[in-house]
Amino acid sequence: MKIATYNINGIKARAQALPAWLDEAQPDVVLLQEIKSVDEAFPRELFEERGYNVETHGQKSFNGVAILSKLPLEDVSRGLPRDDSDEQARWIEATVVGKQALRICGLYLPNGNPVELQDDGTPVPGGKYDYKLRWMDRLHARAQELLADETPALMAGDYNIIPQAEDAKRPQAWLEDALHRPESRAAYRRIVNLGFTEAFRARTQGPGHYSFWDYQAGAWNRNDGIRIDHLLLTPTAADLLQDCQIDAEVRGREKPSDHVPVWVELDL
Repeated sequence: MKIATYNINGIKARAQALPAWLDEAQPDVVLLQEIKSVDEAFPRELFEERGYNVETHGQKSFNGVAILSKLPLEDVSRGLPRDDSDEQARWIEATVVGKQALRICGLYLPNGNPVELQDDGTPVPGGKYDYKLRWMDRLHARAQELLADETPALMAGDYNIIPQAEDAKRPQAWLEDALHRPESRAAYRRIVNLGFTEAFRARTQGPGHYSFWDYQAGAWNRNDGIRIDHLLLTPTAADLLQDCQIDAEVRGREKPSDHVPVWVELDL
């Protein structure tokens, strides 16, 4: 089973590029981020005519996540638990059944910039960086539940986290950015260290592998990228891992997103 994550940076802008990639790559399941559309405006027919079941958790103009699946989607849930007041559309999960059941969780983790700190170095309450770290605390709690369930599961999406210096062309430029600050990386490690396998690093080591290139300053042409789109697998899902790749060439095509697809192949 081929499962991809892809921040498309707006479904309207990617109405041609996304179907073209689907036709070429033929993923079984795709987790989309930044659809930037309310549910009723999402162009379901583009994907249903290609054999995909579609579930969305949308929001007007911002955020928004979706699941496309050639297999039926069961037990769909929207919104990351533990904060009923959070109205941002950043989390969707469902179960797909191949040879066995797999719980798939799609996420769009908050960016967190600008970083606003108090005199003691802690985030300003209610600020964007504070929201990011609190959201990651909630993600940690959901991750623990997924591990306790023992059903194979993955959490995939745009994490807005540069885990290590080798995941950026110019790591020094990101030291004070919410994507690479020590608090952000520590929160990410706390989740991974629960027992998750980061699929790409389980298959590929070393620098020079990126999933995002800014539209500005010729970043793509200079390969000035960062790797912030990740797939975390529970131990029972990691046992099924066959491959993980970044489709970097997609960034060089017509009307691309600033992100590219990252996918895993599981023996399901």
